Amino acid sequence: MIPFHRPSLARAGALALLVAAGSTGVSAPAHAAGEADLALIPLSSELAKGVEEAKAKPFKIQVNNTRSTVDAKAVQVTVETAHLKDRKVGVVVPDGCEATGTTFSCLLGDLPAGTTEDFGIPLFSLGKRGDAGHLVVTVTSATTDPFMEDNTVEHDITVTKPGHDLTTWVQDVYADVEVDGDDSGEQALLPVRPGEIAPLDWAVYNHGSRAATGIAYGIALPAGVTFAELPEGCDESDGEGPALAHCADSGAVLRPGEFYTADVRVRVDADVTEPVLRPGFLYGFGLDVAAGGPEATPRIASDTQRRTFADVDPGDDSAQFDVFVDLSPVSTPTPTPTGEPTGSPSPTATATPGGSGGGGGLPVTGVQAGLIGGIGAAVLLAGGVLLLLSRRRKVVLVNPADERTTD
Repeated sequence: MIPFHRPSLARAGALALLVAAGSTGVSAPAHAAGEADLALIPLSSELAKGVEEAKAKPFKIQVNNTRSTVDAKAVQVTVETAHLKDRKVGVVVPDGCEATGTTFSCLLGDLPAGTTEDFGIPLFSLGKRGDAGHLVVTVTSATTDPFMEDNTVEHDITVTKPGHDLTTWVQDVYADVEVDGDDSGEQALLPVRPGEIAPLDWAVYNHGSRAATGIAYGIALPAGVTFAELPEGCDESDGEGPALAHCADSGAVLRPGEFYTADVRVRVDADVTEPVLRPGFLYGFGLDVAAGGPEATPRIASDTQRRTFADVDPGDDSAQFDVFVDLSPVSTPTPTPTGEPTGSPSPTATATPGGSGGGGGLPVTGVQAGLIGGIGAAVLLAGGVLLLLSRRRKVVLVNPADERTTD
């Protein structure tokens, strides 16, 4: 069991190991053309005692399509809740999902080859701490799956002592992403042209039952992507390897149901040759301290954000994202008869990347190499956060109201 006040430095190291384990857990040989080999990876496992239905925690489970060179079409997740202990936890069926008895199904849409997507199963606390039963989760798609054994997971749920429970969320990078802490209603987004800048939509949520005082977070970008803008309080790593930023806001107080975010913009290198750059990582955790004024103001999470996302549970303190690139050729302007120069051509929008354009899809060897690089990025990122925290560690007087034991 994870205690409420656990050292932040140890937590950062644990996050790196958890993400590394999650990344390597789906490595597999190549499959036949036309097949999409999906897998489920549970990320959340613990629920803080005292989490109310109105602020239910989305238990994160990752749908992984990194073993394939084929997009998975019409991906659907089915959740069986009959094995949960109804005196310990309750379930909120997300809007848009179809419920039948103790089961509900949600359509996630298409999942491009070489990518992942997290979804949340909202749970809330009803009783005492301890074993709360398990969920049975299954993923299917309209595309043939050659290996169905890892398409279903039985995932244990535990109610822990009251505490803060930070959950990270980050959207895949596109040129026209709306920076609002969720991806609701954002369809047919445009990939980023090489050399151009795009926003990163991300958030750290408190899905626990107590406030998190002080926030630390880190961002690791995929190879071929660099930072164009970072918030105050961030240190960017120098040297070889992926772009890493380690950030802390010791004045932030994130109460249950609130989320924290700040402006981050990234630039795609002009010489990239792949339509999907991956993987990128986001980490976030509380410092159990609060000093000075906050550098960003926490906001109340909307109903849409609670349904979309997914510290008593460090397994979901990290999130993964990809950067989609538009590799279509840019048209060359035709000179006018008078010799006057024409205006600059506009970038050409393309269909969803990953097909026959550009690099010709994602070879399995490239995916495996990306996973290995991602593990290295995870370790470097956690190490940078440790260094940053060691420099910025401060003392805090915590509000007694936030420290009452409700066990």
